[in-house]
Amino acid sequence: MNNQQFIISGFSDEIDENIEMQFSHLNKLGITYFEPRGINGKNIADLSEDEASELKNTMDKYGIKASSIGSPIGKIAIGDPIEPHLELLKRVINTAKILGTKYIRVFSFYMPQKDYTPYRDEVMRRVRMMADIAEDEGVILLHENEKNIYGDIASRCLEIVEEINSPALKCVFDPANFIQCGQKVYPDAYKLLRPYIEYMHIKDATDEGNVVPSGLGIGNIKAVLSELRDSNYHGFLSLEPHLGSFTGLDGLETGDKMLDLEHSSPDKFTCAFNALNTILKEL
Repeated sequence: MNNQQFIISGFSDEIDENIEMQFSHLNKLGITYFEPRGINGKNIADLSEDEASELKNTMDKYGIKASSIGSPIGKIAIGDPIEPHLELLKRVINTAKILGTKYIRVFSFYMPQKDYTPYRDEVMRRVRMMADIAEDEGVILLHENEKNIYGDIASRCLEIVEEINSPALKCVFDPANFIQCGQKVYPDAYKLLRPYIEYMHIKDATDEGNVVPSGLGIGNIKAVLSELRDSNYHGFLSLEPHLGSFTGLDGLETGDKMLDLEHSSPDKFTCAFNALNTILKEL
């Protein structure tokens, strides 16, 4: 379901590992975009140029477009070498261009201790380098609030985008991730970050941090989407169901409870899709 303001996309590797199975199910749901992350069991950042071109051919076959690259850029420890990671970013940018999207999801580095203050300057230095590359290449990095990285709560997400002050750096807003960091989603995080919200990840969570379909948690997703609509947001709502484990999860999350869940499935993705549509119909 698309309308004039909201375009539904999703992490379709939570449907199935196989890309044609992913696209076939998206076709059944009437979804015409996806956020590429796991492609036939391989992370999107690891695709060769030929593999990216092959993926684009498969996308064309099924009438699917890319909303944003669901990359792992920035999901390394703050003490890890940055130069190889910048080379990986350049590779991901090339993949984004092949797939026809200007957006690339990024993170702001894992922190080794609860006090993040000593690492602030290094985070800013690294993110600025990433943004400079993105500016030169004409793409936009979307910083996602994520557990255990510098930009995990809204105030530090704001700090990053305002400090870097680049047209090539915006925010992905992920309600469930904020909940898991003890951050109140609405109005607190939303109001603070609204000027920089370029893209939405759709997943909700309970106050215990368990991910649930939209509307069943404390993320106030209906209020967020209502305000986005009223503030003239035109963009993607990307389903990230996280209702089951999936191939590659262990490389994306640190000690996540999802690893103990049964495997994700088309039905779980459909459940997340239906929950979002229920909210959209109520707006």
